[in-house]
This record gives sequence, C-alpha cells and structure tokens, in this order.
Amino acid sequence: MSSTPNQTDNPSSSQTLDVLVVGAGISGLAIAHELVFAKWRQVLIAEAQDRVGGAIVSMQNEEGYLWEEGPNSFQPAPELLRLAVEVGLKDELVLANGKLPRFVFLNGRLNALPMSPPAAIATKLLNWGNKIRLALGAMGFARPAMAGEESVDQFFSRLLGKQAVERLVAPFISGVYAGDPKKLSAKAAFGKIFRLEESYGGLVAGALLSSKERKAQKANHADLPKVKAGELGSFRQGIKMLPEAIAQKLRAQGTAVKQKWTLRSLEKQGEVYISKFDTPTGEEIVRSRSVVLTTPAYVTAKLLQDYLPNASQALSEIFYPTVACVVLAYPKTEFIYDMQGFGNLIPRTQGVRTLGTIWSSSLFAGRAPQGWQLLLNFIGGTLDPALAKLSEAEIVQAVHQDLKKTLLKPNTKVEPKAIAVHVWDKAIPQYEIGHLQRLATVDAELQKSAGLYISANFIGGVALGDCIKRGLQEALKIDQFLKRQ
Repeated sequence: MSSTPNQTDNPSSSQTLDVLVVGAGISGLAIAHELVFAKWRQVLIAEAQDRVGGAIVSMQNEEGYLWEEGPNSFQPAPELLRLAVEVGLKDELVLANGKLPRFVFLNGRLNALPMSPPAAIATKLLNWGNKIRLALGAMGFARPAMAGEESVDQFFSRLLGKQAVERLVAPFISGVYAGDPKKLSAKAAFGKIFRLEESYGGLVAGALLSSKERKAQKANHADLPKVKAGELGSFRQGIKMLPEAIAQKLRAQGTAVKQKWTLRSLEKQGEVYISKFDTPTGEEIVRSRSVVLTTPAYVTAKLLQDYLPNASQALSEIFYPTVACVVLAYPKTEFIYDMQGFGNLIPRTQGVRTLGTIWSSSLFAGRAPQGWQLLLNFIGGTLDPALAKLSEAEIVQAVHQDLKKTLLKPNTKVEPKAIAVHVWDKAIPQYEIGHLQRLATVDAELQKSAGLYISANFIGGVALGDCIKRGLQEALKIDQFLKRQ
C-alpha cells in the first residue's frame, strides 16, 4: 500500500477518523501500525512528549557511549521480531550471547545463577536442604494454595521455599518490577508461571508441556530472524530504532503522528468521540469513531475522571515507584571480575542499595570505547522511597559506593564517569494484590462506552514483547468494532 484514500496528516474537527491512538509508546505505535497496514484504517496518533517511544530512551554521545535509560534489552518474541522486520530493521537487530551468565551478589561475591540441573546442584546460592526443597516444589510436591489471592512471596515460598525466594525470586522482582514481593500479586505479575502450577500441577511438568507447545508454534515463524535460547535483543543504535522506524513508516504512508499534543478532554457525542488537545499551535479537536488510550495508568485515570469515574478510581490505585537509571563507565582495569556476563542482581538482605547492574558493553558491541566498561545501574523502587529525595550527584555516589562492594576493586581511587542519571518519578506499574480486580472494574466500565479501549504496560506484562502482542490483539478488537458499526 503506497497511499491511503483519506490521509490524516492535517486533521480537522469536521473530519471523522476511524481511530485516535493516544500515546506513541510501543503499545500505541504497534496498534497504529497494525490498524493502518493490516486493517487499512484511518488513524491519528497523538503524543504529549516531543518524541516517540514512551519509556524507551536510547542515547549516545561523542565519546562513543551508547546506552539505554529505559528498557535495556528485550526478549525476542515473535510479535516483536515480525514488527521489526516489517519496518525494515531486520539487519539492525543485535543479539546478546544467550550463554553469558547471570549473577546474584551474595555474601560478598558474585554467584552465577544456575541454568542447568548440574549447575543447580553445585550452586552456592542455596544450601542442600533448600536445594531439595526447591526441587520437590518445582515437581509439584508443595502445599496447596491458600484461600484468597497469593502474593509473589507467598506463592514462591509455598512452591520453592523461603531461601529460594530471598536469593533467587526477590532479586528478580527487584530487577523487573523494582517491587515488593510481599505486595505483588503472583497471578497478575507472574501469570505464566502461576498457570503452570494451576494447569499442570507443577512448574517442571508445566514447563516441559508448554515447551512442546512453543516448539509447535515455531513453525509459524520460520521467516523471522533465528534466535537461540537465552538470547536478548536490541538494535545497533539502541531500542529507540523500533518506535522511530514505526513512526517513520506511518508518516511515509500519510498517517499523522503528532508530537507535543496533550489530550485535555474526551467525550462522546452519539457515535463519535470528541477529543480536545493542547498543541504548539493552539487547541485541536479530533473526531473519531474509536479511541485507544495507551497512556500510563495515572494519566488515563485523569482523562477518565469525569467520563468513567469508577474506571478512573481503579486506575488511580495502581502504584508507580521512583527508580533511577544510573549510567556509569569505568576503565576495565578497575574490576575484580572479567565482566563476561549479562549483569548482576542484589538481594535486599545484602546491605547494598542498588537493585542490580546490567553489564551493557559486555552484552552488545559498540556500547563503550575500547578499554571501558559501561554499566546500567538501577536504584530505588517500592522498598526505597527515600531515593526520590536525593540529588543526582548523591545518587551517583550511592551507586559508586555499592559498586565498590560488588564489582570494583574495593580500594579503587577511580571516580566513575557519570554518563547519565535518569530519575523516573513514576517508573514501573506495580501489579499488586487486587490488580486483576482493578482491571476487571476498568473492563466493566469500558463496556459502557463502545469504541473506547485501553492498552498499556499495566495490563498483561511490562515487557516490550508483551506490549506489542497485546497491542496486536487490541487492534483486532478495534477493527471488529469498526466493522460492526
């Protein structure tokens, strides 16, 4: 398709579009791409920031550093790979070696996470009693679930034991959600693992059976780039290449991708939604048959405050902690390890404030000058609200002192090269106890307003692949709705 019958580059209040997409993060762009190029729909994307990509922030400087301040890599899910290929990024894909070890810092040293049964037997992360406890629990020999909704801590303690939660699960929670295992909902935050026990009676049996299903599905993706087990992905110039390529393709086709457009009000008149925006050139009014909000929960809550107050209240209860991404570089000579790995996570019991560190220049080539190591450090989260009160200089020093305990030579005199400090005031949505009920309330409210949809990372997973997969599903629903109209 080289052109469209009704381009939306200059919308007017008299023109009625098929779909208004609010938010040009990966969710909104994936939805728009599917609706425009697969469903042939007339779409406008409106973004409040002066760039596309949302939480995806890839940066580089003249010194030769390339880094991420948001998502730092992605699981190469089929939906993500297909989208990347469709927007011309197949040759830009880079994959980190899946055999690189992951580490947990425990008792003053790095311990490799066991990636095989022999490694699990040899690991020093667990004592022998807890290794046996974990093995039995994973095979299905565990207490039945308690009544009510289980927290992540309760769920994994019941299945794998307390020590496994403290040393394996909790650090992972810190790395992915920056959250509190005692508050997060197991069913909401770890739905796939929760279903393994629920459907198959144990994690091992469930993993084996579900892997057979995944292998059967692989035949449907034979045309995609080949990815080995454990590999993580990015692009040569950073993850931002994906949203920018989608936006460029949409614009080339004639679809408007508006930046610095802030939605101020939303109402429905008959079968048409009237959306009013503040823009650099004044107020703009967009008429559309449907609207999809891909904004964070706290933004969506404000937009729906008058229109769907019960949905607004439920969304306002979703908590986002403050997290800082601290990008530091050191000469390779200052480390006590060879730095061949993905990175390390740190249990909250180890007296180290930093949540974890991604060894960025060990994963992907071209991320740092020769002789330098680039580290992406994450600090803050649900269990460290005091971080929000620190200055950037204080945050850098806090991370530097932690690195002297974990990775650097303790007596090093070298100060870090502070590449960037990005403090996300509201970083990652927390899938806490009651999250699924809150989403059910939102869904029930949306039924009252046909043509209004919500798709964002507070629904069904925070990973990029999850957002894209969910966006494709939402695009199908929107297209079916428009056909019924």
